[in-house]
Amino acid sequence: MSKTLTRMDLSEAVFREVGLSRNESAQLVESVLQHMSDALVRGETVKISSFGTFSVREKASRMGRNPKTGEEVPISPRRVLSFRPSHLMKDRVAAGNAK
Repeated sequence: MSKTLTRMDLSEAVFREVGLSRNESAQLVESVLQHMSDALVRGETVKISSFGTFSVREKASRMGRNPKTGEEVPISPRRVLSFRPSHLMKDRVAAGNAK
């Protein structure tokens, strides 16, 4: 079973490795995530070197199909969040799978 990394885990890591108090560590993590979220809502790209790039894409409207009934259904235009990992991150993940 795989583990999920949570905000609390990130706060705990900051607490252990940076030496801020637990409360300050949690506030730091929240602040970073809020800045990232705000930038994405504004349509900006968030690039974290050696990790990856988060961006917002505009998807046009199109016709889709209900897989159960085969009925055609219009899909409205929307904004979607995408993540593109850096080459370094891809290599690290691939190396982790080789173990």
